[in-house]
Amino acid sequence: MNIQFESADQINGLMTITIEKADYEEKVRKTLNDYRKRANVPGFRPGMVPIALIKRQYGTAVKAEEVNRLLGEKLYEYVRENNIRMLGEPLPNEEKQQPQDLAGDGPFTFVFDIAVAPDFKAELSAKDKIDYYDIKVDDKLIDDQVQMYASQAGEFVEAQEWTGNDTLKGDLRQLDAEGNTLEGGIETEGGMIMPSYIKGDDEKKKFDGAKPGDIITFNPKKAYPNNDAEVAALLKVDKEKVKDMESDFSFQITEIRHFQPAAVDEKLFERVFGEDVKTEAEFRDRIASTIKPQLAGNSDYKFMIDVRKYMEKKVGELTMPEALLKRVMLQNNKDKGEEFVEKNFRASIDELKWHLIKEQLVAANNIKVEEADLKAVAKEAIRAQFAQYGMSNVPDDVLENYAAEQMKKRENIDNYVDRAVETKLCAALKQVVKLNVKETTLDKFNKMMQEA
Repeated sequence: MNIQFESADQINGLMTITIEKADYEEKVRKTLNDYRKRANVPGFRPGMVPIALIKRQYGTAVKAEEVNRLLGEKLYEYVRENNIRMLGEPLPNEEKQQPQDLAGDGPFTFVFDIAVAPDFKAELSAKDKIDYYDIKVDDKLIDDQVQMYASQAGEFVEAQEWTGNDTLKGDLRQLDAEGNTLEGGIETEGGMIMPSYIKGDDEKKKFDGAKPGDIITFNPKKAYPNNDAEVAALLKVDKEKVKDMESDFSFQITEIRHFQPAAVDEKLFERVFGEDVKTEAEFRDRIASTIKPQLAGNSDYKFMIDVRKYMEKKVGELTMPEALLKRVMLQNNKDKGEEFVEKNFRASIDELKWHLIKEQLVAANNIKVEEADLKAVAKEAIRAQFAQYGMSNVPDDVLENYAAEQMKKRENIDNYVDRAVETKLCAALKQVVKLNVKETTLDKFNKMMQEA
């Protein structure tokens, strides 16, 4: 086997691989003999089929498979051993690659275009100054969290008068032009209305001060303009049935359901954090301690965005093998065509530039991801999911079990690796560069992220 690599320039390479008969012959012979042992051909005893017959039937296919295996193995081995920073996949050269007759003995010659990463340095030190936004855990943030926990532990109670976001339950009857119940019209028992969600202001006002037993006349189509789906759901009928409907309806209120948040007391403290939290002061302190890591995650995310911008500016423009990379992108998106490539190519190059920069930063800071790192990322992701439902006191063994299940899926592992690398790189870079710490509130931080 002969492998040659030529560089037309620093970012475009040409690899020629020639495979001789001696490279594949022994493996093909062994494979065909294995086929012979297992072949079941009429007229021959098992294992006694003539090898010439096996070659005629399977020889070319077995040879093609072995040549392709050797081709891929040796190509990537050469790239690895010679430290060629290949981008994407190698592609057959459109001018020099000739058709190969695999029915013959060879030699077989394959010519590939190789996209090579540009040579540059991505370095950070204490001389580099990057902003870091430290988000304060202020009283407003804690108050909002207390309110959320109280709402999650709340319940619906009966009320005697509608206010705010109360839900009204009652019976609906379609009316005729004179305001009487329409014979054969729509009648619905147990309809549910939240007046605060009614779009038509005139219709919404009709529910002010509503009490159980009141009969309110309103027009559903005016209450929910241009929303036949909402009207149909209220009346519990098919959407087509309300398409041309203009009738008023009577709504006799049978029940008003008011949502009552839980009291901020020891019962709520125990529900959220367990028995070791007894007072409101302890409750608020614990909330602060759980919020702070979440806010730190937001700060780290913004920091890495700023690191990217800083490094892209510091590194400057990189010359990429764009023509070849467009071919690679088209090869990977054959179903989407050239228009897709042209539309998305620039963004793809920007992502590739950051990927190459990050590779150097990861190597410079000796970032390595172990299984324990993946499990920590998985547990943190699961902990955040539980927290969305107000479950902030999940036992560690429960998180361990969930994490173990998540890590059985290949697609999850790839995601966890990326997140672990990002987390460890962020922690390392915060120790390397000079942080320009800026204290801010969550509201200001979110506004800044929206405007970015």
